[in-house]
Amino acid sequence: MEKIVMRQQVLLGHLSTSAAMCSNELLVSSSACAAAAAASYHYESSDDIVIVAAYRTPICKAKRGGFKDARPEDLLDPVLKAVVEKTGIRPDEVGDIVVGTVLAPGSQRAMECRVAAFLAGFPETVPIRTVNRQCSSGLQAVADVAAAIKSGYYNIGIGAGLELMSEHSIGWRRNDNPRVQVNQKARDCLLPMGITSENVAERYGVSREEQDEAAVRSHTNAAAATATGRFKDEIVPVHTQIVDSKSGENKSVTISVDDGIRANTSMSSLSKLNPAFKKGGSTTAGNASQVSDGAAAVLLMKREMAVKRGLPILGVFRSFAAVGCDPAVMGIGPAVAIPAAVEAAGLQINDIDLFEINEAFASQYVYCCKKLGLDSEKVNVNGGAIALGHPLGVTGARCVGTILHEMKRRGKDCRFGVVSMCI
Repeated sequence: MEKIVMRQQVLLGHLSTSAAMCSNELLVSSSACAAAAAASYHYESSDDIVIVAAYRTPICKAKRGGFKDARPEDLLDPVLKAVVEKTGIRPDEVGDIVVGTVLAPGSQRAMECRVAAFLAGFPETVPIRTVNRQCSSGLQAVADVAAAIKSGYYNIGIGAGLELMSEHSIGWRRNDNPRVQVNQKARDCLLPMGITSENVAERYGVSREEQDEAAVRSHTNAAAATATGRFKDEIVPVHTQIVDSKSGENKSVTISVDDGIRANTSMSSLSKLNPAFKKGGSTTAGNASQVSDGAAAVLLMKREMAVKRGLPILGVFRSFAAVGCDPAVMGIGPAVAIPAAVEAAGLQINDIDLFEINEAFASQYVYCCKKLGLDSEKVNVNGGAIALGHPLGVTGARCVGTILHEMKRRGKDCRFGVVSMCI
């Protein structure tokens, strides 16, 4: 009985608007649910770290989509501007901007981010830095800001993500260190990501059919979300330039929708695709995430400050966990990180109402859902990276906004959510 009472107290304690993150994950609940708590209980804390705004650009196909000729600062500028303009905070009140980014050279990208901050109207007194935790960089940026606010370093911060894969492609130099060649785990760190996907499918028995079914579901959900306007609260239109491939003419355009979604994706069309990484394999261009461009930003502060300013609270940061796993099957990361972050929040998997699990590859996405016993109706309800795309440093921050806006739409019956990704 004592355990039951303690568990009820934990649940009631989270029933304020809340969110929790893991370096592979996020957790959320609705403030309306707090009405279910007894009047004698008050679990909201003025020290809660809350998310008051989360916006993103459309996500576009790298080298072929709406941002193929864009500059990186032109993608980050609009989302930085949006989180301050739409909340009414002054740019000079922001204590730090942390930007998750992966492929561009560190010093170059850091300068591009500072340029974007100036273009967005931030004064020179506001610092900015980048963070690279590969596919979780955007989520790590949000977590870093939450931790800094919690520690008292500053009161308001922005966690963001930026990736322009049209400009920088995935690749690395050959490693011929003899010490690496005799250490299996070290050697497996050098495996191409597509091969790790094939390893997951083979080791855990994920069929080609299951992977293609997940891809169809991703595109179907994303197309439905777009058609019904479910992304309108999170997308900021971007004014940019695009060069006509035939005439060479430079045109001014406004990009306002994701351009990688294929509403007509079917099992029949996917079955015709050849394996992309291994002869006889099951990972194809159709059941893997798209190479993409985009940016996203999340504004955080303490609850006390948000309440004083009359700002709506989208979520509260509750927990964060990064867990290592076998590099040969790196895609299983969410299956080990989600339980860690959920436990840190004092919850259980079956308490979670919605999940955003990055679809790096359908193989690992399917495995993680099966391993955790997740209801498909609770996972990536608006599509995932197979349909929307995966701008590496952006996805974590993008998923924060996507899940929070969806939970807001669902109302009081949607209390907790998780964001997670393999790295």
